Amino acid sequence: MLTGMQIAVIGGDARQLEIIRKLTELDARISLIGFEQLDHAFTGAVKEKLEEVDFTNIDAIILPVAGTNLEGQVETIFSNEKVILTEEILSKTPEHCTIYSGISNTYLNHLIDQSKRTLVQLFSRDDVAIYNSIPTVEGTLMMAIQHTDFTIHGSKVTVLGLGRCGMSIARAFHALGAKVKVGARKSEHIARITEMGVTPFHLNNTVQEVSDTDILINTIPYLIVSAAVISKLPANTLIIDIASKPGGTDFRYAEKRGIKALLAPSLPGIVAPKTAGQILADVLSQLLQESLYNRKGKEK
Repeated sequence: MLTGMQIAVIGGDARQLEIIRKLTELDARISLIGFEQLDHAFTGAVKEKLEEVDFTNIDAIILPVAGTNLEGQVETIFSNEKVILTEEILSKTPEHCTIYSGISNTYLNHLIDQSKRTLVQLFSRDDVAIYNSIPTVEGTLMMAIQHTDFTIHGSKVTVLGLGRCGMSIARAFHALGAKVKVGARKSEHIARITEMGVTPFHLNNTVQEVSDTDILINTIPYLIVSAAVISKLPANTLIIDIASKPGGTDFRYAEKRGIKALLAPSLPGIVAPKTAGQILADVLSQLLQESLYNRKGKEK
């Protein structure tokens, strides 16, 4: 249980609703910031504006999956108000206050360093990333079907990256009868790709490997689908980039060539927000209960 714990949930999408539901069931007291347009009410959760919250009593702050942007703004789809997370806000919190986010960036890292608080990046955890790969795969398949006029079966699919999502995507498309090749750098990843029964190649050779690609799926969060790569793609290739914003594709050049390129980060929150939210809620509730238990132990 989380009885006596005060948590601030700041912004986010439909996934946050599952987190709020789970934490209120565990008897946490929750301040909802950036939720004034949310019709649903949760027992034990109070909608507040950022300036109304007494952060000196906040034990944990839960941010959306994306954390903040590079100016500190938090995504708030249930509010029209701009919510900015600042060093001043974090410095008001107790020293034990922990900030939870899906991912981080230079702005959020700087805030954490300056305020000397702890940041937990949920998507750096293997369990969250592997569970999250399930709705990510389903969303990728949905986009591939929606934006092509041919079957997955028999199509030539190139996947860049063999992380948790890349591996699941390659397996799913292979199972549906696609001719899959996967680009990776590490020798152990090349070996794993071979074991999976799909075709491996080194990412250094991406330009040479994409000339017959029907669907190109990028999972790598830096510019890998460059103009040089795009110049070798057939004109009817579909690019699906699921890497975190701004993705790893030269979208300007893809548009210039007339190749459809879709940036699709946060697919779980789009195609299966309930399931994706439950994944995060289960992990968060476990982490928060451990944090509360450890803190009470130190106070004795």
